[in-house]
Amino acid sequence: MSRTITVGLDGSAESRAAADWAAREAALRELPVRLVHVWEPVPEPMAAPPAGSREDLVREAAERLRLAHPGVPVTAEQRAGTAVAELVGAARDADLLVLGYRALSGLRGFLVGSVGQAVIARTTAPVVVVRAGERAADEHLPDPAGTPSAATAFRPVVLGLDTGRPGGTPLAFAFEEARRRDAALHVVHGGDLAPYHGYGLDAGARPADDLARRRAARLGEVLRPWRERYPGVEVVETSRTGSPADRLLDAARDASLLVVGRRVRHRPVGAHIGSVTHAVLHHATVPVAVVAHD
Repeated sequence: MSRTITVGLDGSAESRAAADWAAREAALRELPVRLVHVWEPVPEPMAAPPAGSREDLVREAAERLRLAHPGVPVTAEQRAGTAVAELVGAARDADLLVLGYRALSGLRGFLVGSVGQAVIARTTAPVVVVRAGERAADEHLPDPAGTPSAATAFRPVVLGLDTGRPGGTPLAFAFEEARRRDAALHVVHGGDLAPYHGYGLDAGARPADDLARRRAARLGEVLRPWRERYPGVEVVETSRTGSPADRLLDAARDASLLVVGRRVRHRPVGAHIGSVTHAVLHHATVPVAVVAHD
């Protein structure tokens, strides 16, 4: 199958926002959008939604997207099965999977909560999660009058980086997203100060300062070859002591996109997305890209 940006569609406000975000991303990448609607067959006597209503939902979503983004080819399909399995399958031949996501409360629909997290944990394709109400203007800086505008420059892309296991795939993804947007890339590394750093120190010693210098130096080493590969991307490095999730959330408040890595864990039981990824998915107010890496 040809390269696509695939969107999980369920008719909710979240999935509509995800489809619009995907169309804007598709325009940057010059790729088509594929809408995938999954319905789960239910046993009798439970009532399944009529086939006509499912077809109407998919057709109307595709028509709306074509009208809103006339330069982007849009296709749509329906799949029957479990939501997680079908979306993971759809992601196998996609450049990117985009899901609508509502965190913390009011969960409904299959593209939220445990299903959304299960899809992220089981696919190796990059997954972007988008909140309801996300608009094109939200990705851009305000105009000179302070009004949201899609005609101004993009806000920065933010990458959360673990310098111990940096992973080339999230780095490449983040640099490419910044390049496409002609935006700055803010790379953030955070970590708590271990308790043992305070033991056996002379009066006046500041272990946090020493650790911060070493972490900053390591961050610079990791980024050096990427700066050379992408000389046109402005890179801002931030390495501070503290919770990695909190540091990322702080940095992402004025971002167009937050990128985090997810280590692929080859375990026979269970699938996990990691504590930092879990935290930013539930609390970030911007689209979040989760990129798997070894």
